[in-house]
Amino acid sequence: MTAVFVVGPPAAELRLRDSLARAAGVWHSTVRAATFLDSLADVEALARARESHRLIAEDVAAIGDAAREALEASLVDREGRPYDGAAATGLMLAGGARLGLRVPFLASAFGDARFVFVAQDPDEALREMLASWRSGASVSVPELDGWDGPPWSLPLVPGWRELSGWPLEAVVAGQWRELTDTALDDLEALARDRWLAVDHDALLADPRGELRRLCEALGIRYDQALLGPLEDAARVRAMRATAREPGLEAQLGEAETTVARVRAFQRGAAGSPGSAESPLRSVYTASFEQGLERLGSSLLISTYQTGKLICARARGGDLNTHFRNFQKPMGIALRPDGFALGTRTEIWDMRDMPAVAPKVEPAGTHDACYLPRNRHVTGDIAIHELTFAGGELWVVATAFSCLATIDVDHSFVPRWKPPFISALAPGDRCHLNGLAVVDDGVRYVTALGTTDEPGGWRPGKASGGVIMDVTSSEIVVSGLSMPHSPRWHDGRLWVLESGKGELCVVDLDSGRSETVAELPGFTRGLTFAGRTAFVGLSQIRESSTFGDLPLVERLEERLCGVWAVDVVDGTVGGFLRFDDLVQEVFDVALLPGKRYPEIAEPGSTAVASSFELP
Repeated sequence: MTAVFVVGPPAAELRLRDSLARAAGVWHSTVRAATFLDSLADVEALARARESHRLIAEDVAAIGDAAREALEASLVDREGRPYDGAAATGLMLAGGARLGLRVPFLASAFGDARFVFVAQDPDEALREMLASWRSGASVSVPELDGWDGPPWSLPLVPGWRELSGWPLEAVVAGQWRELTDTALDDLEALARDRWLAVDHDALLADPRGELRRLCEALGIRYDQALLGPLEDAARVRAMRATAREPGLEAQLGEAETTVARVRAFQRGAAGSPGSAESPLRSVYTASFEQGLERLGSSLLISTYQTGKLICARARGGDLNTHFRNFQKPMGIALRPDGFALGTRTEIWDMRDMPAVAPKVEPAGTHDACYLPRNRHVTGDIAIHELTFAGGELWVVATAFSCLATIDVDHSFVPRWKPPFISALAPGDRCHLNGLAVVDDGVRYVTALGTTDEPGGWRPGKASGGVIMDVTSSEIVVSGLSMPHSPRWHDGRLWVLESGKGELCVVDLDSGRSETVAELPGFTRGLTFAGRTAFVGLSQIRESSTFGDLPLVERLEERLCGVWAVDVVDGTVGGFLRFDDLVQEVFDVALLPGKRYPEIAEPGSTAVASSFELP
C-alpha cells in the first residue's frame, strides 16, 4: 500500500487528515498529538542530538525499519479496526505538524510515499499557532535548555535558539517560517508526481469539489463522509470574530518571501469559491408543497445533528421551513392537542393554545401555536422514538435497551425489554430504536441487533436488524439492514431498512420484508397520509457507524430531507431537500389540519406572555 503524508500548518493539516481518514480503503494513523514516529526511542535520541524534530534521509539506516513498523502498528480503518497487514490495496495515511520537518526521511523510508501540502493563509495559520502556544495545550518540549520563553509548543524547529527571548508573536512567526520553508524546499526537491498542494481556503469554501479532485489524485473513492471536518471548520470560521493581532501583522511583513511563496501555492491549488447562501437552505418540488396544501397540514421534522425542530409549512404556493432550537431533538409523538418531543435529557410536552395563534406576527397568519407546557427530565437515556398508546406516553430508552413510560417520581419506568437483554443498565446493547402501535397498544419494535453486550450490535449492523412483537417477545423479521421507524398503516406493518435506503412493507406470515421504494439516503422517520408516505432521509457522514452499509456502496452522494412516496406504486411524488447544515433527519410527523402553525421556543416572548386559566 502507498503511504500518504499530510504536511502543513498544524490545525489545517489536521482538518484535512481527519477528512481523508473517513474514506473507504484508507488506513489512518491514530497518533494525533505528535506523529507515529515519536514513540520510537531512537527518534527522541536524534531529536536531542539535532536539537529539533528534523529527520533527514540519512536517518533511514538507523530507524527506517522501525518507522515502517510503527506506522503499521498505529493504523486503523474508518471503522476503527486495526490494520492486520492483510490489505493489499488502499492508502496508509499519517500526519502531524512535525512531518513537515521530515519529508526527506519519509520519502526515503517509504519509497512510493506521496505528500499533500496544505497551503493555508499565513495570517490564519499564525493566529491558530499563536492560540496553541497561549493555551498550553500543544507543549512538545516542556524542558528546553537555553530557551527563554514559555514551554515550547508545536514542532521544535532548527534555529530555535535564535528565537529565545523574543516576543511570543515573533517566536511563532519564526517557527512558522522555518516549518513552511523547510517543507516546501524538501517537497520541491522530490519528483513532481510525488506531491501535490491543496488550498485550505478552497477546501473550506468548496469541500465537495476540492475533495473530489484530491481523492481522484490519490486514487481513493470520494464519499460524503469526508465533508464533515471541513464543513465544521467552515462554520466555526464564519461564526468566529477574528481579533486583530498587531504583533503578528508586523511579523508577516518580516516574512515577506515565505508569505509570497505560500500565496503562490494557494493560487495554484485553489478551487471554486463557495456559496454565501444560508446554511439552513432547502429546495423543494412544487408537488411537495402542493401535497401539504391539499392535506391542509404541516410536517414536523426533527434533526438532532443540528439541534433543530423544523416545521414545513405550505402557504400561497411557497413552502416555509420554520426552525426552532432544542437540544438533540429526536422522537415526536402526536396527540389531538399537541405533541411530545424527546430531547437529549428531557421530554417536552408541547400544547396548542388556539387563542394565541391569531396574535402571532404576522397577525392572522397562523392557525395553531404550540407552547411548552411541561417537561420531564429523564437524564441521557438516549431517547429515540415516542408514541402515545393506551393513554400513556411510551418511550424507547435506547441506552437501557427497553421501552418505558414516565411518571412524576422517576426518571423513567421500564415496561418491556427484549428477552436476550440480561440487565437494565446503560450501554445500548441492541440499539432498540423504534416502536409501532396497533389498536392503541404498543406492538412492534425495531432493533439493530440481538446482542447483550454494550455496543454489541455494531459489528453486525449491516444485516443484523430485527423486528420484534412486544406481546410475545418473539422476533418476527430478521436479517434487516439497520431497521427504523416501524409503523402500522392500512392494516400492514411498514418499516424503513435504513442501511439500504428503502421503504418496505412486512409480510408477517413469511417473516420477510418487501421493498416498496429505494430512496437516495439513509431512510429514518416515517409518517403516512392516505397512500402517501413521508420518509425522512439522512446523508449519514459518520463513517465509523455507517461505513459498511449497502447504501454507501450503492450511493456515493446521499441526500437529506423528506421524500413523499406513493405506497401503491412506489413512485416519488416530491421532496423537500436540505442542502447544507441539515444533514441528518430522525423523525417526521404530520400535523393534521394545521396548515401554518407556530412553535414557541422555551424562553420566548410568546411563552412569557401567554396564559391559560381554568
